[in-house]
Amino acid sequence: MPSGKKILIVEDDRVLRRVISDNLKAENFIAVEAEDGAAGLEMAKKEHPDLILLDVVMPRMDGIAMLEKLREDEWGKNAHVVMLTNLSEAEKVAQAAERGVNDYLIKADWDIAGIIEKVKEKIRNG
Repeated sequence: MPSGKKILIVEDDRVLRRVISDNLKAENFIAVEAEDGAAGLEMAKKEHPDLILLDVVMPRMDGIAMLEKLREDEWGKNAHVVMLTNLSEAEKVAQAAERGVNDYLIKADWDIAGIIEKVKEKIRNG
């Protein structure tokens, strides 16, 4: 796996965010973190990560709103985004797909190792 690829984790659950970050760092990724969509949007525009792991339900700005604003940005319109959520509603999946999300993971269906493998797959396949 190429080292130095930057992954932005936008997740309001501090423990989950830290676990994902620590596991990515162990795989030689650069992990940057944001606790909500507003901070995530700012971080994405500043850091230009190779991939964004984006939670859907968060305070201040949710993941769908962040994705909408990200897609308005010149860099952000082509950013690679994987949505992470506990929701399984078809409506949220459709909203994310309409905004150009690259993949969608329901957190309850994935363990940390699976999330890390999905990140590696997305980085490999662009």
